[in-house]
Amino acid sequence: IQYAIHSSLDNCYTGLIQGLAEAGDKDGETCKIDFKNAQGNVTTADQIAGTMAAKNYELIVGIATPAAMAASGASKGKIPVIFCAVSDPMAENAKLVQSLEKTGVNCTGSSDRLNLDGQLKMIRAFQPDAKKIGVLYNTAEANSLSNLKTLEGLAGQYGFEIVSKGVQNAGDIPIAAASLVNEVDCINNFTDNLVVDNLSVVLERANAAKIPVYGSEIEQVVKGCLASESLDYVALGKATGELAGRVLGGEKAEDTAVLLIED
Repeated sequence: IQYAIHSSLDNCYTGLIQGLAEAGDKDGETCKIDFKNAQGNVTTADQIAGTMAAKNYELIVGIATPAAMAASGASKGKIPVIFCAVSDPMAENAKLVQSLEKTGVNCTGSSDRLNLDGQLKMIRAFQPDAKKIGVLYNTAEANSLSNLKTLEGLAGQYGFEIVSKGVQNAGDIPIAAASLVNEVDCINNFTDNLVVDNLSVVLERANAAKIPVYGSEIEQVVKGCLASESLDYVALGKATGELAGRVLGGEKAEDTAVLLIED
């Protein structure tokens, strides 16, 4: 289950297929992959996961936190769940695993934990005199809440203040972005699915205010962000596919450490 259509998650799926194939699980030959996209809708993700669980699949993969949460909830521990692109699998409102070293549940995967310290260093290098960094985030996305807390904790070390505005749907973004650009020296974007899906709106408002937007992965730079401290999401997906292959081969998810990808 891929939660939404956007470049970083598409790259995860591309890598996932490569990793599975290298592990000996090639779609149409040695396994059958049923790929579904939830189109950025949590209810749709839950419905897809429920159908997959009812079909008693051998494994369910969730790309992005909402998809992983849907898969975990539907499987009820009976079917192994592998997650990909989940920044904080232990976040309070996600709680996919009990531990990163040994998950303790029938679920494991890969974390795309953001290098927010590196991001702040990079922003300071580009903007030596900047004081305020703006952040738009989805109040319902576990990754974004966790990343915001971490960013706020680190910002003071670099002389920054974080100004954040929460949004709940795409309709909130134009007004929130228009307000935010008047209060800050730049905007820093996480891998927030809702905000990434509407990145063009954020960029339009920021460009009009003549302030830069920094991304958290390369595809955001392709779309117009100034720079990013980021992961290779194809590589992330590939590592996740290789892990999924190990679980299909008999390795127990509850005994398997979460992959912390840093390159």
